[in-house]
Amino acid sequence: MSTINIRKFTSENGALAGLVLLAAVITVMQPAFLSVQNLLNVGVQTAVIAIMAFGMTFVVVAGGIDLSVGSVAAFAGMVGALTAGPVGLVFGVICGLLNGVLIAYGKLPPFIATLATLSIARGLAVVIAGGQPHETDAAVTFLGSNLAPMVPLPLLLMLAFFGVTGLILTRTNLGRRMYAIGGNEEAAKLSGIDVRKQKLWIYALSGLFAAAAGLVLAGRLGSAGPQAAVGYELDAIAAVVIGGASLSGGVGRATGTLVGALVLAVLRNGLNLLQVPPFWQQVVIGVVIALAALLDSLRRR
Repeated sequence: MSTINIRKFTSENGALAGLVLLAAVITVMQPAFLSVQNLLNVGVQTAVIAIMAFGMTFVVVAGGIDLSVGSVAAFAGMVGALTAGPVGLVFGVICGLLNGVLIAYGKLPPFIATLATLSIARGLAVVIAGGQPHETDAAVTFLGSNLAPMVPLPLLLMLAFFGVTGLILTRTNLGRRMYAIGGNEEAAKLSGIDVRKQKLWIYALSGLFAAAAGLVLAGRLGSAGPQAAVGYELDAIAAVVIGGASLSGGVGRATGTLVGALVLAVLRNGLNLLQVPPFWQQVVIGVVIALAALLDSLRRR
């Protein structure tokens, strides 16, 4: 195998190898990790971040960033609890379109535009909730339930969004344009791509996926609160980067994002099983994220 092929294989499968190694180490230290019930718990814990991260993958591949997804998830979950699930999805898309307009037409940097939407969505969630959590209706609660004793619906929804993400990235013109824009935006413009229009679609998808994640989270908890999903945007970005995507754009896969989300969930689950204090868990996860970002930098060099 040539040096180029070895480098490509390592880049595309490094996260998976890390996941397997991590699971093996945790199993040696705590055999209960491999119990069926615990593995299902890991899958359910992965679902919300993974769905959110799939939407983030579109943005990162196109060379952007979306800091608003956690707040959009909370806002959509609250709207879904007070009205109906599909309405929450609509508001998620609206938030995403707001990001797209600010970035594509307002020429704001993605960091600033999505930071503004983060504040707007979180504030609206507090306003419509009156500062209090609200119980979800049967439709939203169903999203967090089990279809059968060993078949959690959040896990199935995660796999469905994984499939949709993979199809969009690899089988559609929109997906190909995401890679083109992230690889070289000026070249994409010169090739005839309407970059502004594509960014609207990309951020609308991110908002839609964030809203879906918020509804699944509300369904799991049985209630929606204005402070739900705080910090989830960082986990979503981390999952994408750990999965091998480049923050400079043009690189990213649905499979990598799924593996990245699993790495975070397995790490948290393992640390809980090993009874590591929560503040040390944050330290460990922060180190993992820093290492993933460092590897991304080394790959680009």
